[in-house]
Amino acid sequence: MKSGLRRSSALLVGVAVAAVAVAVVASGATARTTQTGSVCVLLPDTKSSVRWEQFDRPAFVNAFKKAKVPATIVNALNDPQKQLAQAEQCISAGSRVGIITSLDTGTSIAIQKKFTAVGGKTIDYDRQIVGGTGSVYVSFDGNLVGRLQARGVIAGMKAKGTYNRNGVLAQLWGGPTDANAFWFKSGNDDILNPLFRTRKVAKGPARFVPEWDSKNAQTIFEQFLVQTNNDIDGVVGANDNIAGAVVATLKAKGLDPIPLSGQDATVQGVQNIISGWQTNTVYKRVPLEANAAAAAAVALFKGRKPPSNGTRPNKGKRQLAYLIPVSSITKANYKILFREGFLKRSQVCSGQYRKFCN
Repeated sequence: MKSGLRRSSALLVGVAVAAVAVAVVASGATARTTQTGSVCVLLPDTKSSVRWEQFDRPAFVNAFKKAKVPATIVNALNDPQKQLAQAEQCISAGSRVGIITSLDTGTSIAIQKKFTAVGGKTIDYDRQIVGGTGSVYVSFDGNLVGRLQARGVIAGMKAKGTYNRNGVLAQLWGGPTDANAFWFKSGNDDILNPLFRTRKVAKGPARFVPEWDSKNAQTIFEQFLVQTNNDIDGVVGANDNIAGAVVATLKAKGLDPIPLSGQDATVQGVQNIISGWQTNTVYKRVPLEANAAAAAAVALFKGRKPPSNGTRPNKGKRQLAYLIPVSSITKANYKILFREGFLKRSQVCSGQYRKFCN
């Protein structure tokens, strides 16, 4: 991926390393409550997306401070064993509610068992732990994410005249150990498979991207271009990180922009959109998700049933779920991100991208 996101990712790694454990304890909260223990928030990494440190962490900090519930927020920096060790440290320090963003299923289930062994509860956050015992799954509507991505790319292909002309559509799905990658893919499939069958578009190469990593995505996309002799007319990219790798590859090879989707409404993703290199990104109002998970954690902390608005299948069972809707961001409506305070205009409209803002 190009240097802008690399610098952003490197900065976030530094932040995460420097403040890998943030205690959020409202002044006097312990003295005013009969509950014991705390909440432990286990974030996954800084590589798959900038969202975890840029949006999730501060939202959790504010939510638990407002609820006057003690919480520890840590980031595993993409290391499942580190996440397990962090969970053990939390439990030893008295945590009895865990919010887990899974790095891999086996380790996450082991973490859940450790909480259960001390009478604790866990919440699946953003990524469902398949076969696990989470009290509730808090996430965005993953199928809708995938459908919006696919619709964005198809709209771009129609605008470029490659739809209904056997234009080749490639797909770069998320990390294969992340259940969400398959959920997003299900939405992609709902929109694209009928078009492949009727030959409105041609099904191009498709792969999961290990760890959602941009370097892996770039290597895979370079292989796609070799396979097709550069004949790719659109790409469903699972998130802005992956989409950025596609953009970097196209630029490096002197190729023109093609319809391309993303997810997370990152600064780099929006900059790629306004400069014409990315078609859309899926806007997930992360503070809403973090607030919902915090509310569930506070309920469990106080011995109550967590709020939910539905269920999700989980290995033959139905798991309580709290699902949040998402929306598509394009060049036509990206300023909503500024109005809602998700991003700052100064972040997006800077340097070489300033000329694209109006």
